[in-house]
Amino acid sequence: MNNAAAVLDQNGIAITAGDITVYNYDAENREYLSATVEYLAYGVGIPAHSCIDAPPEKRPGFAVCRDTDQNIWKYVPDHRGETVYSTENGNAVQITQPGDYPPDTTVKQPATIYDVWDGETWMTDAGRQHAAELEAAGAHRQQLEEQAMASVELINLKLRAGRRLTPQETEKLNAVLDFIDVLNATDISTAPDINWPEMPLAAAS
Repeated sequence: MNNAAAVLDQNGIAITAGDITVYNYDAENREYLSATVEYLAYGVGIPAHSCIDAPPEKRPGFAVCRDTDQNIWKYVPDHRGETVYSTENGNAVQITQPGDYPPDTTVKQPATIYDVWDGETWMTDAGRQHAAELEAAGAHRQQLEEQAMASVELINLKLRAGRRLTPQETEKLNAVLDFIDVLNATDISTAPDINWPEMPLAAAS
């Protein structure tokens, strides 16, 4: 048996007990969730985060949300699932809530990690990019030198111990030393386009 319809006063409190249809919205973003029928006893109000006026029909690209200031439903842009990019650092930002795009973001994706936003588009900071390329080239050169030196570590140990080297060991040591000389003389100012010397086979193995 159905209950009588609840009657509310101007403050939303039941002055007649009964059933009433309420429209529930999310506590955080106030997006419409569902309609439920609630029984209200005398002197009881409707549940939190609900109202008694029905929301409008859905529209593509929009979410229906409650405007708690004006106590009305409104259409809010819905970009959830989209990716935008911070104009301050280029980091990707995933949109997870309805509403306008976050401030200081753009839907345009930067081409490189060295891009800066000029107000309308991304511009690559060539100086910053080249500085990073030079740093990477210097680190690579150091890595190659350490690899070459490690390949003759045993030979150097024998030399420090005053032992005689075999002809093959002498040849290997000289090849590695020649490689290091050429490596250190290599111009890395053209990074990332650098003509690196070839590692001696004995050192690379």
